[in-house]
Amino acid sequence: MRLSYIVNALSLIMMYIGLVLLAPVVVAIISHDYNSVFPFISAAIISAGIGYLMRKIVPASARLENLNDIKKSEGLFIVALSWVIFALVSAIPYPFYDLSIIDSIFEATSGITTTGATILTHYDYPKAFFFWRSLTQWIGGMGIIVMFIAVLPQFAVAGRQMFFAEAPGPTEDKFTPRVRNTASILWKLYLGLTVILFISLMLVGMAPFDAICNALSTISAGGFSPNEHSIMGYNIPAATVLIGCFMLLAGTSFNLQFKALQQKNPFALFKDEEFRLYFSIIFIFTIIVAFLVLPQQGYSIVDSVRHAFFQVVSVMTSSGFASVDYTHWAYSAQVFLLIAMILSSCSSSAGGGIKLTRLLLVFKILKNEIEKILHPNAVIPVKHNDKTVAPDVLRQVVIFLFQYILIICTTAVVITLIEHNHTLGLSSAITSLGNIGPGFGQIGPMSSFEPLHSSTKFILIFNMLVGRLELIPFIAMLNPEFWNIKSE
Repeated sequence: MRLSYIVNALSLIMMYIGLVLLAPVVVAIISHDYNSVFPFISAAIISAGIGYLMRKIVPASARLENLNDIKKSEGLFIVALSWVIFALVSAIPYPFYDLSIIDSIFEATSGITTTGATILTHYDYPKAFFFWRSLTQWIGGMGIIVMFIAVLPQFAVAGRQMFFAEAPGPTEDKFTPRVRNTASILWKLYLGLTVILFISLMLVGMAPFDAICNALSTISAGGFSPNEHSIMGYNIPAATVLIGCFMLLAGTSFNLQFKALQQKNPFALFKDEEFRLYFSIIFIFTIIVAFLVLPQQGYSIVDSVRHAFFQVVSVMTSSGFASVDYTHWAYSAQVFLLIAMILSSCSSSAGGGIKLTRLLLVFKILKNEIEKILHPNAVIPVKHNDKTVAPDVLRQVVIFLFQYILIICTTAVVITLIEHNHTLGLSSAITSLGNIGPGFGQIGPMSSFEPLHSSTKFILIFNMLVGRLELIPFIAMLNPEFWNIKSE
């Protein structure tokens, strides 16, 4: 790998992150909270300053006009390091609000990875603080690299290597010949959905500031809310339905949504195998969970369906919002929520987790192997949406699934040993790697991760980053050859 290319890309990213950090300053000034100006101005100066110094320390990086011939290994490295840097820079303002260093990094990482797990034990913070939490989720939901590809000409061609390293899914799914155009279209769709939800939430009675924060966190499948009781705290049934529907969209492939818009036909979504499975699971699980909680909680039929739909969509899309404290529901209902967590959302969406495409492909691989036992000489290709899937993609899917389960098992055991709580260990491992956020028991939807041991928080930070990057850069970094860095 060439140091000049890596420094060039990272320095640009850091300088532009510095600009993004000025957004909460505007919120602080509008809300007359002048004490919040300094934390975000400081973070902006630090980020932009480090980016500028990186170019001075490595002069060859400043001479590069573009990154068109960037290598795949360099792209993976830049993507992985960008997320780590973004987490650290995003954490800079939090110690000004009396959060510890480890808690600040945890909250920032949870934000940018759209995990939604929080260490907050109270919500007596200014508006700029909450706006920054939601904004980090919104940026992380679509991807910081995708954002920079859309706006920076230096990434116009080189962005391809980084786009697919960051894009959540097993296949390279783009709908324009140029990656930059694809990134631009995705961000326009993402912004459009955010604006529509923001306006809709205000129309049903939510305050403008809460509406914008919740809209940012919903479209990103993030889950951070300025209300300490999440969406339950607003007691607005229409808002619950709205956010539930937009969480469903957040967990749907944005590529697929764009194609449906192009065709002006929402039913075009159902032509996709993955979406049909995704929608079917949500529909079936909503009915089952509503049936299970109705007699126990004393809800009306409408409220039972509404809460069941909201929570199933929330955990399946890894959003982490809550319309009720589902840890008080029947154990059987919680089991279905856990299954929904594991099944996860669609590829190329803001949702986290394994992705349904991978589970579909694994099922088809197993089906083919069974058929080959009966017909040893048969050649049976694995198809997805009537297209044959390349063997290397299938191999990557199996490796991914193995690594995913291995990380969950390993971190669950270690956390259990640290916290002496097996429910906490397994739940936190699944929710952190899947970027889901709240889990069960001690880390339920109305609880905080703050009481956990610092070692546990470091493990969860690792899981959140690896889960958002979908293991690929992480797996690549395990190869010693990956670290062969040259000056130019």
